[in-house]
Amino acid sequence: MGGGSLEASDKIKVIKGIGDKTEKVFHKLGIETVQDLLEHYPRGYEEFERPVPISSLTEGITASIEAGIAMTPKLKKVRNLQIVNVQVKDSSASMYLTWFNMPFLQKSLRSGYHYIFRGKVVRKNGVLVMEQPGIYQKESYYKLLRILQPVYPLTEGLTNNMVTKAVKQILSELSFAKDYIPKSITREYGLMDRTKAIREVHFPKDRDSMMNARQRLVFDEFFLYILALRKLKEKRTQQHSEYRMQECEECDQLIRQFPYQLTNAQLRVWQEVKHDLQGDFVMNRLIQGDVGSGKTVLAILALLMAAKNGYQACMMVPTEVLAKQHYKSLTEMLVSFGIRTCLLVGSMTAKEKRETYETIKSHSVDLIIGTHALIQEKVEYDNLALVITDEQHRFGVKQREALMNKGGHPHVLVMSATPIPRTLAIILYGDLDISIVDELPAKRLPIKNCVVDTNYRPNAYRFIDKQVAEGRQAYVICPMVEESDEIEAENVMEYTDRLRETLATQVVVEYLHGKMKPKEKNDVMERFANGEIHVLVSTTVVEVGVNVPNATVMMVENAERFGLAQLHQLRGRVGRGEFQSYCIFVCGSSSRDAWERLEILNKSNDGFFIAGEDLKLRGPGDIFGIRQSGEMEFKLGDIFQDASILKAAADAVKKLSDREVDKIFEADPGLENKILHKGTGTL
Repeated sequence: MGGGSLEASDKIKVIKGIGDKTEKVFHKLGIETVQDLLEHYPRGYEEFERPVPISSLTEGITASIEAGIAMTPKLKKVRNLQIVNVQVKDSSASMYLTWFNMPFLQKSLRSGYHYIFRGKVVRKNGVLVMEQPGIYQKESYYKLLRILQPVYPLTEGLTNNMVTKAVKQILSELSFAKDYIPKSITREYGLMDRTKAIREVHFPKDRDSMMNARQRLVFDEFFLYILALRKLKEKRTQQHSEYRMQECEECDQLIRQFPYQLTNAQLRVWQEVKHDLQGDFVMNRLIQGDVGSGKTVLAILALLMAAKNGYQACMMVPTEVLAKQHYKSLTEMLVSFGIRTCLLVGSMTAKEKRETYETIKSHSVDLIIGTHALIQEKVEYDNLALVITDEQHRFGVKQREALMNKGGHPHVLVMSATPIPRTLAIILYGDLDISIVDELPAKRLPIKNCVVDTNYRPNAYRFIDKQVAEGRQAYVICPMVEESDEIEAENVMEYTDRLRETLATQVVVEYLHGKMKPKEKNDVMERFANGEIHVLVSTTVVEVGVNVPNATVMMVENAERFGLAQLHQLRGRVGRGEFQSYCIFVCGSSSRDAWERLEILNKSNDGFFIAGEDLKLRGPGDIFGIRQSGEMEFKLGDIFQDASILKAAADAVKKLSDREVDKIFEADPGLENKILHKGTGTL
């Protein structure tokens, strides 16, 4: 970047209007430099239309009304929220408007005055309400008609207006943005100039130019990621193994001890893993398998083989609750083979951690199960020969690297339940060999699905009551609210209150949302896993990464707002035990397309089929919908809906010579680290 007075690497404090306090709020979103802010892309756009009569409003839409304040606004406190309510009126009808944590509106909205309000229409206690609407004077509103206004991801203390102003200032002083892609490629693939793309993605001239800008920036993300994988693969390829293992009888013994027979797919993949562990070169393998296909069994066999060969091995999982569950079941399963296991998670006391570090360093334990606490600097392993990561997208490529560097060059096994079509998986996991477990254990009962409208809720609640009375448990996933964490938390808490009133008195209902402290989340998940909570109301913000075989019902509100792949992941939280499980998708939309999409889930429990169908259904306009894939959080790109751009970027990288690749990285020595560690979200 050059020409203006701002540099890409400048701290955001150089921007007018950003002081110490605001800087800290930006830091919460990971925005520290001018470059970070430029890459804080809109999550959507508002296109302002002419105001409509209140009487024409329907649930679920975002609309504008021109109305007068009919009464003095009321302020009430609910838990830690301050809520302002006011009644407004036009010639057709009246309605209530609600704002969260904006108490000053009580004084600034005056009875009799007319404004234009724009917001989302929701149904609360049977009546339509507009939540968190923007407030405009008539004159300024009409200036905004038909212009695409960026809507940014926010956090508490940050408004859309603050982000917009800061980005505008950067762009006014930006003459060109750093471009890593060779000119020959931008020409061949007809890509927009990068500097223009950055301007247009923030403040587009029109929808077409926004789409072209987005296409260019998504191409860049994918291109750089695949490029970095190519470098990684070069480093790893043909890396001689320091840990060649011998076949061990104990693995066959364990297979015979399992209370079920392994599927042919499991046996095939076990042979592949075993072959890698016994070979001359370091294993870098991904096991991809649908939810419930039995990947964990393969991990246990690999861990046992490493331990019986005299080495240490570790398994890293995304949540503490899951780590504790794995630790407990592994300890019970492997104790008869003389295997010593230990647990290492962030919530342990300093003393517990110190003692655990000591046992690991002295090789008093063979297997270490934990969360990302496993890659802290203080952990020293003794002959770490195998590293397994579960749900790989929760850890980045960089975190895998950090674990690998703890040993010499340990074998790496990555497990993922996200059913990505094979063609995309080969690109995205370019540094790994891929094994697919494409068969479900015979004893698993297929989940029974139903797609229903909101009128079905009373029946669903009765059904949940009945399941709990039979000793089962249920999840209810609340609709996602994107405006702010506060509203999302409030929605979950309100829904929980409503369920407590509706369900039988002995049913214990608790909630889980993104605003809770990690300790509180862990506590709720543990109580749910132990059966003390019967119904868990949650947002998808929270990783429900826990194995609860007793949970038999998954109810998803506003299912139409999720990608099919994500809904399939949620559904995988049930059907893990011997009982029949059910998934209820509640569709809050009357659109035929929404129902047709959900019908795919109704008809199939096969994640790979669903992921493929999901890809076919995406139209080019479906860009700023809900993030479709929890896997691989790029900043803008989505591996499902942008599959064609992903393939084009992979082709482009293939065409580059090694010298051209080296030149790109030589021009910016920190680039590889930036791409794999930060530049693409959680990668």
